[in-house]
Amino acid sequence: MTIADTARQDLEHAAGNREVYEPSSPVAHFGEDEPLLLDAGRALSPFQIAYNTYGTLNDDKSNAVLVCHALTGDHYAASQSPVTGKPGWWSSIIGPGKPIDTDRFFVICSNVIGGCMGSTGPASIDPATGEPYGLDLPVITIRDMVRAQAMLVERLGIDTLFAVIGGSMGGMQVLQWTVSYPDKVFAALPIATGARHSSQNIAFHEVGRQAVMADPDWHGGRYFAVGKRPRKGLAVARMAAHVTYLSEMALHRKFGRNLQDRETLGFGFDADFQIESYLRHQGMTFVDRFDANSYLYMTRAMDYFDIAGDFGGRLANAFLGAKTRFCLVSFSSDWLFPTEENRAVVHALNAAAASVSFVEIETDRGHDAFLLDEPHFFAAIDGFVSSAARARGL
Repeated sequence: MTIADTARQDLEHAAGNREVYEPSSPVAHFGEDEPLLLDAGRALSPFQIAYNTYGTLNDDKSNAVLVCHALTGDHYAASQSPVTGKPGWWSSIIGPGKPIDTDRFFVICSNVIGGCMGSTGPASIDPATGEPYGLDLPVITIRDMVRAQAMLVERLGIDTLFAVIGGSMGGMQVLQWTVSYPDKVFAALPIATGARHSSQNIAFHEVGRQAVMADPDWHGGRYFAVGKRPRKGLAVARMAAHVTYLSEMALHRKFGRNLQDRETLGFGFDADFQIESYLRHQGMTFVDRFDANSYLYMTRAMDYFDIAGDFGGRLANAFLGAKTRFCLVSFSSDWLFPTEENRAVVHALNAAAASVSFVEIETDRGHDAFLLDEPHFFAAIDGFVSSAARARGL
């Protein structure tokens, strides 16, 4: 084994998975003459985007659907993850005969810039130094992610998208698409999201970032150089975040105060309760597939998101003249992006005279409901997509 091979193995260990350096999916490469201009005032060049596609692009290229993933998601929306071996995170929605019907639509899903599954992110090699970027990568925004996606869509030879769809951070990207490229999106489905991050959400993210940065194995973001990973800090960050994805009702129904593999309290600090064991498991499995620095970058991108901030604080101004058809979906028990935040976007769209529909799904499963088996949610997506497709002539 060469020194270079050994160094690459060390980097893969530090990053948590080899997809950072050797993506299993297609990759679009953009050279030095195709820079990504960032909100931070810098240009990222060269860079790459890892992506997957499902279905077939029709002759007039009018049936493309862009799916945007959430904070810790990836571009394996409807195919098996090469890291976990699990089915695609939205296989329930994307596929033949499903709400996003791949017999009818050409579906694109890319790993966002700043991620750790093949698109350029903090674990990627900085061509200027030959070392991972770490915190030398400029801070990435939701708008930067969308700019990169637009470059990918153009690379694929597609002028306009039939639809853009996504939940949570993916929903932020959907909204940004309709503001940045209003003439390129026929239909938009922002799900369980908002026009900006609340102070409460920023607070939870800051707790997670501080947990990562307090881990002695973080090494100021340069853990790659010493073959380490801040596993404990990242696991704690994931545990804290995961609580926000659920609801009190769902936690009580699933766990209550049930003890974990014991009949009586242990009078110590092992996992006495099932919920403790569950959260620890979530934390431990997460660190095996996600890069800690990417977690910092992704959470920061969500915190910075504020569409109205670019329009004098008036959200409706962002959508003036919008021709896109919108359908917003919220979940009744979602306290991370509660229904009122989704409705605020609907009210702004109404004020801008945009075409918009809205549905609140009654469920006790919290924010993560958009990733779960929710028949009423599936029906809402199917109904809107089918109606928009008829209007589009598909």
